[in-house]
Amino acid sequence: MSTAREAVAAVWRIESARIVGALARYTGDLSLAEDLAQEALAEALVSWPRDGVPRSPAGWLLTVGRRRAIDGFRRRAALDDRYAALARDLGEGGAVAGGAPADPARAAEEVLWDPDRIDDDVLALMFVACHPVLSRESRVALTLRVVGGLTSDEIAQAFLVPAATVQARITRAKKALGSAGVPFEVPTADERAVRLGSVLNVIYVIFTEGASASSGRAVIRFDLAGEAQRLARVLARLVPDEPEAHGLVALLELTAARFPARTGQDGAPVLLEDQDRGRWDRSAIGRGRAALARALAAGRGLGAYGLQAAIAECHAVAPSVAETDWARIVSLYEALGGLAPSPVVALNKAVAVSMAQGPEAALPLVDALAAAGALPHSHLLPSVRGELFVRLGRPEEAATEFEHALKLCGAESERVVLRRKLAALSRSNPEP
Repeated sequence: MSTAREAVAAVWRIESARIVGALARYTGDLSLAEDLAQEALAEALVSWPRDGVPRSPAGWLLTVGRRRAIDGFRRRAALDDRYAALARDLGEGGAVAGGAPADPARAAEEVLWDPDRIDDDVLALMFVACHPVLSRESRVALTLRVVGGLTSDEIAQAFLVPAATVQARITRAKKALGSAGVPFEVPTADERAVRLGSVLNVIYVIFTEGASASSGRAVIRFDLAGEAQRLARVLARLVPDEPEAHGLVALLELTAARFPARTGQDGAPVLLEDQDRGRWDRSAIGRGRAALARALAAGRGLGAYGLQAAIAECHAVAPSVAETDWARIVSLYEALGGLAPSPVVALNKAVAVSMAQGPEAALPLVDALAAAGALPHSHLLPSVRGELFVRLGRPEEAATEFEHALKLCGAESERVVLRRKLAALSRSNPEP
């Protein structure tokens, strides 16, 4: 029985987006499609342990979902109208020789699992789940639910929020899409270019939360980061001519390549300069560099994700921190700041300047950010400022900055690092 239940979970994990997408194309209603898919999943959890795993598990789930949809059409006394609409959509495939109508249930099943359309279904699902009419939190939750196949409990656990909060976000998202009349379709070429950024951003947000957990004790949430990587690869395959999709894949692969060395045996974070580069995932680095090369090959220049990937590549190929091409990283951050300016980009550029030209060249840049009130609720700016003061031989000012950062930091793993820095300052500068 456990084997059958594991099979249900595995099939759902791999095929859920295709199943929900196909049902959404069939019904024209994403909310209904997701409900139908969940009903099919529930039926599989009962049937497969009893009757055995079917030869075509995904097809079984889709067929059950389709039958549930037909039952719903029948209950609403709209079956004839729906069959007529399906016949129009099917064209010649909707009728048999002599003009007699084909069996609509069989015809619907064949069209639903059309291999030539299934990729478009998944792509449409991504664009609908990441529609600009939704809040960022709703886009993330809905994408993980309908594209990633995660349950509300799994999403809640990943983001350390109550399951009820996740479910409310998903419910609001579905209602918002329905109220806005968002069609289930792949956007036109012009519209897709505009809306692609929303899809990329959602995947990046998911990865960022996995790669640097914003709260809790975990340094990395591998399942969340891994899901983002999977979604990025799917998107890049579906839009192969979009360089930023490949740029995002490159960024995620090159960043994840450092995961094995980012925590010590005690689970605490290990800073870049202290990481054992021999533990970096060379296969991931290879995949990331290949994706970056593909983004560059498009000949349209690198976008924001591609530039960040190029920065990550500089780290990936360097034998050590000292041998890193910091001058190139500064130039890349300058380009990124011109394309997508933000206080975080400016702060990261300052760090690169400190490595390329020394802390005295970087401190004015960080001071300017502080004077402008940048990142007032983040521990990042005082952490960087503290590091610069350490390197400049100003321990008292460094301690003040680290203490300020400690008050602002919500992630316990990062707080451990800050406490260690304060302890190191106390040891090297004992009170008289």
